[in-house]
Amino acid sequence: MMTLDLLRHGETELGGGFRGSLDDLLTPVGWQQMRDATAQPAPWDAIISSPLRRCADFAFELAQQCRAPLVLLEDLRELHFGDWEGRHASELMVEHADDLGRFWTDPYQFTPPGGEQLASFEQRVLNAIGELYQRRAGEHLLLVTHGGVMRLLAARARGLAREGLLQVEVGHGQRLRLQVREAGELHECPC
Repeated sequence: MMTLDLLRHGETELGGGFRGSLDDLLTPVGWQQMRDATAQPAPWDAIISSPLRRCADFAFELAQQCRAPLVLLEDLRELHFGDWEGRHASELMVEHADDLGRFWTDPYQFTPPGGEQLASFEQRVLNAIGELYQRRAGEHLLLVTHGGVMRLLAARARGLAREGLLQVEVGHGQRLRLQVREAGELHECPC
């Protein structure tokens, strides 16, 4: 078994919307959200982070404080939203309401123009978790990552249908704890 504490990055300078692969920095509020979420650190064997700065900058600081090794893992980056990157849902509602509705209803069946298919995103994230398990079974890890990654993993741990992915709420600076079992099963447990 492997224990994963998932931590979503805090508020970013350019705010909400579809941030995807944009490399935003944290605001002072975002830094505080993450510091508050890790005020009671667990005995992490390592900190694994998305390489995007809204995750990696804080992960670097925390790894130094906890004296834990830091690994940047490319496959924990957010879903790439293509032409929707940097845009807000309210803006897309005006110009692309039907497409946005299709995405919210079933993101596996509709991909934003030029974006990453959710099935591909799912495969890369699950492969990353599988590889971590192969190398670090028995360890307790902190994953500093994004809302999409956390939604995907939490939805699987909760046994939700694929269409229910976007019903999973994950706030800035939120932590979730999952356990990964040998067969790749994910289970949510209290933090």
